[in-house]
Amino acid sequence: QVQLVESGGGSVQTGGSLTLSCVASGLPFSLTSMAWFRQAPGKEREFVARISWRGIISDYPDSVKGRFTISRDNAKNTVYLQMNSLEPEDTAVYYCARGRTPGIGAQNYDSWGQGTQVTVAS
Repeated sequence: QVQLVESGGGSVQTGGSLTLSCVASGLPFSLTSMAWFRQAPGKEREFVARISWRGIISDYPDSVKGRFTISRDNAKNTVYLQMNSLEPEDTAVYYCARGRTPGIGAQNYDSWGQGTQVTVAS
């Protein structure tokens, strides 16, 4: 049974930083691409970052490029999201997800964590 558990969310001021973690179990983590998504109230789930199974390839939308960094530690079955220069528009619940097929749509991922709340105050 696949389980993804996120942590590290919280409340910060504009310009602050947070690092999210997602610990995975029940899957061959070192062979699995992973991603982070976010969902703000009243909005659709949005792609934030993805990383290949060896951590060599990463991808971001323009809205977070240069501010967010995804990384992974396959020895710890953990994927991270370092978020810098946070803005109120980054406020959302952040989810990690396991890749099923290549792509950045939610339909390309088939296992999701419970989410962790990130709130950025102006």
